[in-house]
Amino acid sequence: MQSVWTLLSWGPEGWLDDIAYGVFITVSLAAATLPLGLVIGFLVALAKQSNEPSLRLAGNIYTTIFRGLPELLTLFIIFYGAQIGIQQLMRLYDPTAAVEVNAFVSGMIALGVVFSSYASEVFLSAFRAIPKGQYEGGYSVGLSGWQTMRLVVLPQLIRIALPGLANLWLILLKDTALVSAIGLTDILRQAGVAARVTKHAFLFFGVAALIYLLLAIISSFGINAIERAVGRQQVQR
Repeated sequence: MQSVWTLLSWGPEGWLDDIAYGVFITVSLAAATLPLGLVIGFLVALAKQSNEPSLRLAGNIYTTIFRGLPELLTLFIIFYGAQIGIQQLMRLYDPTAAVEVNAFVSGMIALGVVFSSYASEVFLSAFRAIPKGQYEGGYSVGLSGWQTMRLVVLPQLIRIALPGLANLWLILLKDTALVSAIGLTDILRQAGVAARVTKHAFLFFGVAALIYLLLAIISSFGINAIERAVGRQQVQR
């Protein structure tokens, strides 16, 4: 029987290189999903506070759907649904066409829409916390709507929304484990493969748990640094 140190070593007899690759996939997926979720969430928040009823309705429907569905179900719908939809579209031109949807992209989109549905609520609360006088002050000094948003509102919005978005980032890191269900070689899938092959389930799932905790701790340090930097900028202003 192989020793623990052999199993957790680099090279053909160990699994550390496979798990390290899973860490790379997990961090890459979370990093790629974050900007997508933030942009969509910000736009949805703008829609939900718009004066146009149809935009408010669309924003509310969006958040209701993706906050109401389980994340794993959303992932399956996007992964398999997109594959079926693209395949049917391709068969209009080539009846023998076969399409395979990229698991990384599907995971990014699925986690992105779920993240954005919650981020939109964080942004919306931040918008409502900014007094209307801030907008009026920007207009009174001759700033356009876009300039007022960029120079006056956004700096305050980021400061107010940052704690909520930081919590969503930590949730996103954990939710990346769901992509193992569609075959993406993230931390959990690599740990699962190692556990099945070596029969050391507790060891490898314990290693996976420690890695997720380490990522969360590193993220917490990064979030604290960002919050301090934003706080210093507010003081300087």
